Amino acid sequence: MALATLVPGSSSIRCSFPVFAFCTMCNPNKLQPFISRRAGVIAGMTSLSLITEGTMSNKTANSFDFRMTVPDQTAEEARSLIGDHAQALLDVKSLIESESWREAQRELRMNSAYLKQDIYTIIQSKEGSIRPLLRKLYADLFNNVTKLDYAARDKDVARAQECYNNVAAVLNDLLSRI
Repeated sequence: MALATLVPGSSSIRCSFPVFAFCTMCNPNKLQPFISRRAGVIAGMTSLSLITEGTMSNKTANSFDFRMTVPDQTAEEARSLIGDHAQALLDVKSLIESESWREAQRELRMNSAYLKQDIYTIIQSKEGSIRPLLRKLYADLFNNVTKLDYAARDKDVARAQECYNNVAAVLNDLLSRI
């Protein structure tokens, strides 16, 4: 390996990264890479430590939101927050009526994510015989939220109103059963 050095009185700089020599003694037409065992071990250990640091870092783990698979809130916390999140989702109506499509999409996505987590947590805390109906209503609700998001993206007022009415009806039915 060569280290970076500046030769005084000269304008040449040597490389600061590993240089691999090629052995051409056996067959000049075929270049065979030559690397010392020590340089190979150092390169391997460096790569391994960088991979381990990247996968085990808290920054990487915190960049993903795994709360939908393992909720970090209790059913009581979800019940206390579900009313606020449901109302925030229903407040998107004023943005749809004023045709503020970007703001409507932003609010819809943010509030539906919180509501989705709350409802999921509550459904998981219910007994097994009630869950299938609640899961169906859950799926209907968020399929309609997605359709509303697409209607807002397309700036289709009639379809957005229809989807909003579906969201409100399914949300009321779901909240009454929870």
